[in-house]
Amino acid sequence: ANFLSQAVISGFISAAAILIGFSQVKHLLGIKIPQTESFLSTVTAIFQESPHLNGITLILGGLSIALLLYFNRGLGQYLKSRGIPESIIIPLTKSGPLIVVIASSIVVGLFHLDQSFGVKVVGEIPKGFPPLTLPNLDLNHLQLLGTSALAISFVGFMEAFSVGQFLASKQRKKVEANQELIALGSANITASFTGGYPITGGLSRSVVNYSAGANTGLASVITAVFLMLTVLVLTPLFYYLPQTSLAGIILVAVGNLLDFSTLKRLWQYNKLDAMTWCGTFVAVLFTRAEQGIIIGVFISLLLHLVRTSKPHIAIVGRVGNTEHFRNILRHPVTTCPHILAVRVDESLYFVNTKYLENYLLKLVTEQKEIEYLLLVCSGINLIDGSALETLQHLIDDLKGMGIEFYLSEVKGPVFDQLEKVGFVDKLGRDRIFLSTDQAMKELSQRV
Repeated sequence: ANFLSQAVISGFISAAAILIGFSQVKHLLGIKIPQTESFLSTVTAIFQESPHLNGITLILGGLSIALLLYFNRGLGQYLKSRGIPESIIIPLTKSGPLIVVIASSIVVGLFHLDQSFGVKVVGEIPKGFPPLTLPNLDLNHLQLLGTSALAISFVGFMEAFSVGQFLASKQRKKVEANQELIALGSANITASFTGGYPITGGLSRSVVNYSAGANTGLASVITAVFLMLTVLVLTPLFYYLPQTSLAGIILVAVGNLLDFSTLKRLWQYNKLDAMTWCGTFVAVLFTRAEQGIIIGVFISLLLHLVRTSKPHIAIVGRVGNTEHFRNILRHPVTTCPHILAVRVDESLYFVNTKYLENYLLKLVTEQKEIEYLLLVCSGINLIDGSALETLQHLIDDLKGMGIEFYLSEVKGPVFDQLEKVGFVDKLGRDRIFLSTDQAMKELSQRV
């Protein structure tokens, strides 16, 4: 889950919102289109069937959306201007979906719009609970379905976690990935005894829940209790519930998830992150949701490699008479022409060490008076095996050019690793300084 960056999550949520929105258009227009997972096929089918739309269905869906938007945006301001207490305003404004469901069902039932004008309704819903059964653990089935089951569990968790993290960020809360995994696993094991669908955190249902003002898991418990009562005794009441009203509820809910403001902010701050957002968005929109989010993760990792392949390298000098050393391009500093002090602001690994080696060799080739090269390691948290090999080759090349190599401000874990493989003794402990200030003072005396 740590590989799901904010750009990946935001791009996935925005594209998924569009997919869900277009999947509801057929109910809003009262048209029939074939079931497809392709966004382009869905859009094409909608345009082809749009001349056959049901006007009454469209009007009913449009009124549902208008009522929901008024409850979300206008009603609260109106009630506040009339001096209504906040404790009353909040439940009233959040009751929009419930009122839409009740009102539209009454209208369709009273005027028989399903029979007279072909308005599609939910229809007959079976009563009661599914029977408890033992899951089939046949070995042949396990071999046949094992790979698919792993893929479903992986994608289901990623979708649930990304939706949860996105909604939690709106309230400045955190989602624990391990706890989410345990919860989803427990729920799916339980569902296997009732023949249920694989359980995950659905985007549309989560957003409707969030839009209704849910803040804790108690909302889901209350929902479950009401679902139990509904399945047992209230299913006949939903016969006349028009599908267009349900589509309106979902469209209004997912409309709030279009997160293009994040794309704008990322483009201004870091264009590589913006590219990750766009890549995830396009992948989810034009492939499938599970493939899209995996593609987004790979794009994010690839761009991370690109970003770290050319680490920031600064030539540093002393700031006044202090012990501080800063970039010569940013601060007025004092340098010594015979000492080249370079700070690398990135861990060294196989992707970027050749770039560092070429950069340093080019500097010492251009500045013939350099006698000492000091590598400031304050920004280096790791030196992998490939980087260490490159570093040793660099030291040998510098030695052949008559230039001595030194280190300063090596972090403890990095020093331990270097010491473990004998690099410290080979270089010489006297060539590794605790601070850059100490190194520059001693090397300046030698000059």
